[in-house]
Amino acid sequence: MPPVFAHGALRLYLLALLETGPKHGYELIKALGERFGGTYSPSAGTIYPRLGKLEEEGLVATEAEGRRTKYLITDAGRAELDSRRQELADVEETISASVRRLADNLREDIRTNMRGLRADLAATAEAARANASSASFTSRPAGHTPDSQRTLKEAELLIQRFRDDIRVELRQYGASQPLTPLALETVRTVLDQARISIRNSLRN
Repeated sequence: MPPVFAHGALRLYLLALLETGPKHGYELIKALGERFGGTYSPSAGTIYPRLGKLEEEGLVATEAEGRRTKYLITDAGRAELDSRRQELADVEETISASVRRLADNLREDIRTNMRGLRADLAATAEAARANASSASFTSRPAGHTPDSQRTLKEAELLIQRFRDDIRVELRQYGASQPLTPLALETVRTVLDQARISIRNSLRN
């Protein structure tokens, strides 16, 4: 993604994050990532030099906490923040606009991918119907044949396997980082579209 923070804006936003309470460098990186819905995560090489500069200017103080360093905003840092509230509001608006733009792009990508998925499902369903029509069946209704029962069971197992795989993926994702609203919206949209496509294929 293109740079979001203009010159000097990131250090101002770091002060704003510290205004809510002392934080470690990792917590600041995580907070920025969450603010951008997981689409932007600054590196340690980006954050720590700016924190060091803020400390040199007396806007931030440090406090040792075991082997880690906690950063705290100073009175001078609060005064700096108070004098630049409008600039901070502009930065926040830029971030919000960036997140909205990324969300719009993601939704469009999802729609495009789902159109392709629906086409694939339709083709698969048509092939399955063609194979079924060429197969020989007994005089019993198709819904009660051993073959149809096995096919139904296989479909149920496929859905169960898909559910289990996705649950594992979500838990692994959640163990390393929070599930963002943007990621949740993606999951919801994809599942809704997949359900519609499968239902339509079954009804045809």
